[in-house]
Amino acid sequence: MAGCGSGHGGQRSWTSARDLARRAGERASVAVRELPSEEASGAVLGTDVRALTGLPAFDAAAMDGFAVSGPGPWSPVGVGLAGAPVACAGLAPGEAVEIATGARVPKGTEAVLPYELAERSGGRVTGPAETGRHVRWAGEEITPGETVLTRGAIVGPAVLGLAAALGHETLPVLLPRVAVIVTGEEVTTSGLSGEGYVRDAIGPMLPGLVAWAGGRVEGIRHMGDDRDALVTAITGARADVVVVCGSSSKGPADHLRAALAEVGAEVLVDGVACRPGHPQVLARSGDTLFVGLPGNPGAALVAALTLLVPLLSAMSGRPDPSREPVPAPVVGEVTAHPRDTRLVAVRLEGERALPVGHDRPANLRGAALADAYAVIPPGWRGGEAELVRLP
Repeated sequence: MAGCGSGHGGQRSWTSARDLARRAGERASVAVRELPSEEASGAVLGTDVRALTGLPAFDAAAMDGFAVSGPGPWSPVGVGLAGAPVACAGLAPGEAVEIATGARVPKGTEAVLPYELAERSGGRVTGPAETGRHVRWAGEEITPGETVLTRGAIVGPAVLGLAAALGHETLPVLLPRVAVIVTGEEVTTSGLSGEGYVRDAIGPMLPGLVAWAGGRVEGIRHMGDDRDALVTAITGARADVVVVCGSSSKGPADHLRAALAEVGAEVLVDGVACRPGHPQVLARSGDTLFVGLPGNPGAALVAALTLLVPLLSAMSGRPDPSREPVPAPVVGEVTAHPRDTRLVAVRLEGERALPVGHDRPANLRGAALADAYAVIPPGWRGGEAELVRLP
């Protein structure tokens, strides 16, 4: 494993930090939320889901043709269309109703004779109708009250469609709420960087990353470098996870550690022996978890993949989407750091990982060009490396 053991200077190794974040997520208490179906997409079901109605809900034609009763020939007695009242109260033997796919069949229907097999002559219909064929019988797919989806299933398009068909307008999901606080007097949210100001790149990056990991950003707040304001912000955040960007180092404007101490948080990770992204923090206070990310966007992305993604995926009960189980040979000039684990942006070509460059801490260009990060432990001398997938 890359970067096993303890880090230097009190920092954790990259691997142990990721493992600890995952365990913290598994122990976290996340409430199951009943959300409107359109807001539940991508979340994980927090409880089993049962059918509120059968599927089909009524006996319906599976093909265009004639609903028939008894042996032929049959005399047509009406026309049945989807969404319209049933064509007649019931069919007697020898009677038929011309019917459209999806229309409710009358009582007494034994089969639907498709148009392509039907022959009309002298006002009567004949053809090879097989008993039970081409009718969707009520409840034959799903019975009312049946468990159709189980806790832990990811709410994808098919799940949303099935839930709607069964009468559900809301779904019970595990969807950790994430509040993002971006600090820095120099950070601006519009216009061009320049004259001492930099455009925020971390705020726009995090919602997609959080959703990929199984959470949802419910607010992004920008603020300066005031300690008291930061304490107020993290205390007032109504979230399962509070992500603080840009205050995780140990400079004069970095107040996260002091703010965490003031709210009585237990620090689980205080720095990770990796490059980029080593000044990162994981802490816990009651049911709230805190993740501190560096202010440089490239370093923040690596730190988020190190702590935030494993944490959120565990909290939402899903596998870590960044974990790539198969290592890959790294082809190109890559030098290991003497003490820390390096994460190198790579493009995947077949089974090979090719470094793309442009992976300095303040730069997202390499990540934008890459499929993954290659995990390069201290002492690495080439060959295969573990991969961390990018969204």
